[in-house]
This record gives sequence, structure tokens and C-alpha cells, in this order.
Amino acid sequence: MANFGYDKIVSTLRNNYREGNLYEYGKRLEQLQALYRLVEENEGELLEALHKDLGKCKTEGRIMETMIVMRECGETIQYLKTWMKPESVKPDLLNSLYACKIIREPLGVVLIMGAWNYPVQLTLLPLIGALAAGNCAILKPSELSPHSAQVMTKLVQKYMDPDFVRIVNGAIPETTELLKQRFDKIFFTGSPSVGKIIMKAASEYLTPVDLELGGKCPAIVDESCNFDAIGNRIAWAKLANAGQTCLAVDYIICVGNCRDKLIESLKKSIESFYGEDQQESDSYGRILNKRHVARLQKLIDPSKVVYGNKVDEDDLYISPTIMKDVSPDDPVMQDEIFGPILPVLTVKNIDEAIRYVQEREKPLALYIFSNVQKTIDRILKMTSSGSVCVNDAVVQGAVPTLPFGGVGNSGMGAYHGHFSYDAFSHRKACIIKDQRLEFLNKIRYPPYVFDWKPLNWIVWLLVPKGRPSSSWSSWLGLALLGIVIGFVYNFVLNKQ
Repeated sequence: MANFGYDKIVSTLRNNYREGNLYEYGKRLEQLQALYRLVEENEGELLEALHKDLGKCKTEGRIMETMIVMRECGETIQYLKTWMKPESVKPDLLNSLYACKIIREPLGVVLIMGAWNYPVQLTLLPLIGALAAGNCAILKPSELSPHSAQVMTKLVQKYMDPDFVRIVNGAIPETTELLKQRFDKIFFTGSPSVGKIIMKAASEYLTPVDLELGGKCPAIVDESCNFDAIGNRIAWAKLANAGQTCLAVDYIICVGNCRDKLIESLKKSIESFYGEDQQESDSYGRILNKRHVARLQKLIDPSKVVYGNKVDEDDLYISPTIMKDVSPDDPVMQDEIFGPILPVLTVKNIDEAIRYVQEREKPLALYIFSNVQKTIDRILKMTSSGSVCVNDAVVQGAVPTLPFGGVGNSGMGAYHGHFSYDAFSHRKACIIKDQRLEFLNKIRYPPYVFDWKPLNWIVWLLVPKGRPSSSWSSWLGLALLGIVIGFVYNFVLNKQ
């Protein structure tokens, strides 16, 4: 079996981690600033690589890749010192004389496995959290976006300190060998099927994992909508990166008689964005490779197509395609589409739409399009998903103060902003005491007296039994605790 030297890389990073340099604010800041410069000073080269891999235009690449990385890196630099401070927490009455706090400590050496559809964002964004939390990291870009992987490899080696960050490349054999190493966390972005492989490999060492997966993200649309507005929003969210987005609207559930209105508005929006011949548009991307073009073609039922279905395999092009009268048994409804095909289903009422979502795997995102607050509230209450966006789509993934992650089959763990810092940290519980007032501890030492009366008072203070909490009751509890302490103090003195 080939020896890729991953054991040596991991061992070197682990030794560097144990030196403790990244425990300090200054060193973490230095690495984050280097990462910011990496993107800022080489944005043009990164955007060119994205265009070669995915036909992604520079504006879309800036908005959905490089700008997101720079913004989050800048905000992390701004708040890092605050995030690193221990978090004081309120102790219970028994420990009210002592300091209780949560210290976020780094995990160690982490593996970050990026995805091909947003290769810059989904490789570098988790690195921000890993470095901010004080970890050493190995990056593994997707081999399916080779130009982006090549550019990032060159830039990481140039800008980042090799004592703390390494980048490795390869396909299935290299990844398989890499996963045999012991990491302190594995962060993976990709499909549920590969996520299961990652999780199985991680179980060898009980390594914690963050799995950022996908799934079939539904959009529920009712008759109350402004169809011109939602046509724009759904078309943009679906067709960015030619539909190869984990948060993209995967299918639409139309409630009542709104299907035809919605389809007409979608057609108008598509042609407004990309023209009548979308293949000629500089703003419309391409499918990753011919294998994915063939996969997507198999999902299209020509008898149900109401718009699009133009394919140029050599150009890796599939036009925006809308299908209606789709049933749950159709091939297009079995797995995540990950392409510019938009199936439209119709149900009679909101309850039927909710049941449809409930009976399937929990999606990464759920989209609600309605102007009826009762409808919105009911869907929010009765469904489970990684995130929800009401009357828009995809944009929730760009809000750094919201956690980004799935639930169930769509993933586990969350990141972005402070949630990235938490994702790569261990929250260590600490209580700090001094060596005085030892007499207070006599109550917990043997020999025990079962029927000792003051114990009932202490139990009453510590076990609220459903009593409502309020500020005056807390002060009363402290006063009573003082009385008990005084009683114990006198009891101990009398015994002595």
C-alpha cells in the first residue's frame, strides 16, 4: 500500500499543537490575518479557478465565495479576543461563594474536508473557526474542482504557517489513507452517502465529526404570494452555481391553485436573469463534469417538462428546467438533484404539504412562501429542518450570527461566526475554590447522619421542585443558606 506520509504530517502538527503557541491570542490573530491576506491579495486568481472548474462568473464567485470568507475572517479577527475570554456562569446556591466558568479550549489537530461546488468557501471558511479556536489543521480540498484545489494549495503553502496548517490533495485512495489517521475532529462537507463513510472512519478513534450534508430542500408556496417577487427569489436561489448548491430549492410544493401562476413567474424571472438562451449568458454556470450531466439527464421526464430541457454535454450545460405534475415516485424526487432541474408538486392544503415534508428525511433548509402568518407559524412548528427561510431562499446561509448546519440526514453540527469558534472548541467546565472555609465541607464528609435535620433545609434550597424562580426568591435562598452555614458553623464549634 502506498505511503502518503500522512502519519508524519499529523504527528508534526500534534507536536506543534502541544507546544502551546496557538493557545495565545497573538498567534491565532497572526494566522487569521494571513488567511485574510491570502484571499484578498489573490482574489482574481481564485475567481479564475472557480470559472475553470464550474463556469462560475466573477461576480457570483465574489458574492458567494471570496467575499464570504473575507467577511467572516474579518469579523472573527474583530471579536476573537472577546470570544477567548472565559465565560462566567451563575453557580448554584451550594457553590455561590466560588467562581464558576466555562473555558473554551482547542481540540488539537483537525481535518477539514472541502466540497467541490463551493471549493473556496467550503474549504477556507471552516479553517477560520479552527484557527480562531487554537487548533492545527489539515485541509483536504475536493479533487473534483482541481483548479481551485491547485490554487489553494499554492496559496496555503505561501501564506499560512506550516507549523499550524497543512494542505493535502488526492482522490479516493489518498482520502482513505488520510482517514486512517487520528484526528481530534473531522469537519466534512458533502453528500450523506460519503458522510456515512466519514463517520464510520471517525468511529475508530471516537473522533467527533461535523457533517455538513445536503438533502432535498423543499419550498412550500401558497396562493397568498406576490408571484413576481417569489419567482425572482426562487429562480435566483435555484440557479446560482447552476443549481449545485446544498441550500438550493430542490423542489416546490404548490398549495391549492397557484402552480400555473408560479411557473409563469419562474419563466419570466429566468429569462430576465439569463436571457432566452441561457447558454449564452455569462452569468449562468456549468455542471461539474460529464458524469453529472448524464446523471441529471436521467432525472428529466420530457413528458413533464414545461420549460427548458436543453443539454449540451460537451459544454457541460443543462438549461434551467421546470417540470410539473411530478409525483413522489418519479426519479427526480428520490435524491438531492444538485442541478438546474426544478420539479413542481401540487397539494390541496397546508396540512398535506406539511405531511409530505414530515414523511421524508429532514432537509438542510425549508423555504416558506406565504403572506399568511398562521400558515407560516404552523409550518415552522410542525416541520424540522436545519434552517428555515420565509419568503426568500439561500440567504440565511450568509448570516454569520445564525448557525449553519443540518439535522438528521442533512448533517450534524453547525458553524459560521461564533458557531465556528464553538464547533472547534471544547467547553471545559471549571469551578475555582480556595482552601479556606473547610468547615463548610464537613457536611459532605462521612460519617453520615441520615436523620440530621439541617439536611432537609439544604435539600429544600437546592431542589426547587417546580417552584417558580424570581429575584426575591433567589435572595431569600441566599439568606436561608447563610442561616444554614451559621448553624453548621455553630454545630461544628460545639462538637469541637
